[in-house]
Amino acid sequence: MEEKMFCFQCQETFGNKGCTNGGVCGKQPDTAHLQDVLIYATKGLSEVTTAWRREGHAVPKDVNHLITVNLFVTITNANFDNDFITKRIEKTLDVKNHMISEVKDSAHLSHAAWWDVGEEYFKDAYPFIGVLATKDENVRSLRELITYGLKGLAAYSHHANVLHKDSEEIDAFLQETLAKTLDDSLSVDDLTALTLKTGEYGVKGMAMLDEANTSTYGNPEITEVEIGVRKNPGILISGHDLKDLEMLLEQTKDTGVDVYTHGEMLPAHYYPFFKKYRNFAGNYGNAWWKQREEFDSFNGPILMTTNCVVPPKESYKDRLWTTGAVSFPGCGHIDDKEGVKDFSPIIEQAKKCQAPTEIETGKIVGGFAHNQVLALADKVVDAVKSGAIKKFIVMAGCDGRARSREYYRNFALALPKDTVILTAGCAKYKYNKLDLGTIGGIPRVLDAGQCNDSYSLAVIALKLKEVFGLDDVNDLPIVYNIAWYEQKAVIVLLALLYLGVKNIHLGPTLPAFLSPAVVNVLVDKFGIAGITTVEDDMKLFFGK
Repeated sequence: MEEKMFCFQCQETFGNKGCTNGGVCGKQPDTAHLQDVLIYATKGLSEVTTAWRREGHAVPKDVNHLITVNLFVTITNANFDNDFITKRIEKTLDVKNHMISEVKDSAHLSHAAWWDVGEEYFKDAYPFIGVLATKDENVRSLRELITYGLKGLAAYSHHANVLHKDSEEIDAFLQETLAKTLDDSLSVDDLTALTLKTGEYGVKGMAMLDEANTSTYGNPEITEVEIGVRKNPGILISGHDLKDLEMLLEQTKDTGVDVYTHGEMLPAHYYPFFKKYRNFAGNYGNAWWKQREEFDSFNGPILMTTNCVVPPKESYKDRLWTTGAVSFPGCGHIDDKEGVKDFSPIIEQAKKCQAPTEIETGKIVGGFAHNQVLALADKVVDAVKSGAIKKFIVMAGCDGRARSREYYRNFALALPKDTVILTAGCAKYKYNKLDLGTIGGIPRVLDAGQCNDSYSLAVIALKLKEVFGLDDVNDLPIVYNIAWYEQKAVIVLLALLYLGVKNIHLGPTLPAFLSPAVVNVLVDKFGIAGITTVEDDMKLFFGK
């Protein structure tokens, strides 16, 4: 059968090889191709912005943001809207064509910098812009690894940008590196070094976002979050964008409409700022992949602020709204107008809906970002020194629908009682509602927050290394058993490798975009390994 597309950027790619006739995520071939065009056009624009900087020009902030959001649009489960993507392609080409006229030394620019498209987005472009246009599998593997890391970095940068935190250093690196993925003169060794450099900037990007979030909303603190429902109609907000949540809460207060979080928005409850809103009701449901059943029972409108959209069922499609980089054809979309979003159409719809149907009751505890854990440092250190805590298990990352991901729930249940799980991201939904108890008052699941808050786990590890007087972070009683799904997990992985963390177990499968030779480099240099069975991994980690 003739391949209609090729995409292997997420963990659920077909057969762990690549989606060729339609994405497992629901992305259709025409949408996949438009995303390829957008990435190629963005690489061309990045070549031009890099040339601008080299010749002493400042790149306008709105151009930096255009590139950042373009990458965000192509992250798995973010955007399925051909018209939306087409408009971004046209905007990108317009900006590039304007800027390239100002480049004095333009002879060295590649095809991507000069390339323009007419009406034929498909037939003319595909042979030289898609993933498979790079024939050497090792070069292709590293280029894609870098590109996916940059997509994750772009997502985190965007969240910081909307909170008025920008970094010219990060933007310049992102654009220069994106352009280098087209440079045929770079060897495998060059690209391997650039991969680690991407991890270095991943750390910087997550640190910038951490500062943006905490300076705006306060440091996360230990918090019990309700998972039941109230009697008022509600709006469910999912994704990662805290600024969207702030605007929604401000616009819904005193309207009789409650706001619930879903998926990766759960950690918003940990920030002191949001606790002043009486209509901030709690968390509804679980990780992103459960939405096709949970959005039905919620009854009210749902706002998707970032990636994690699953093609909706008709039963709730008219209640699904998107904003920012997210869009799905046929669903309402809220535009940004000079930093302000008007959510009144969603609020008016909510008033006409029934209250959410209760699907569970109780509370879950989180808020263990680095500031909170370091405040408990003496207690944690004493527990380690006394032997009450023998080991920490970093189980950050992503959740997903694959049955093999039950491994992580079963692994958590099988852990010795003297171990503590450090988590961030939606992977926690496999075990954050289990009753795993405490150790001397310290919960055995310490949730630092969203996937970007994996930065907190790195800060905690580095602080513990300092406290115990160790020379190497790998000498700590910490093991890493991380689940991945999409490209933000890729930048987290690269950040950990840059920080020198070794022997990370990554699952439920190793990325399809890693060639055998690149896997061997990661194994030999960093000790990267896949998961096996709970029983075998328990023996490996604990010798029993």
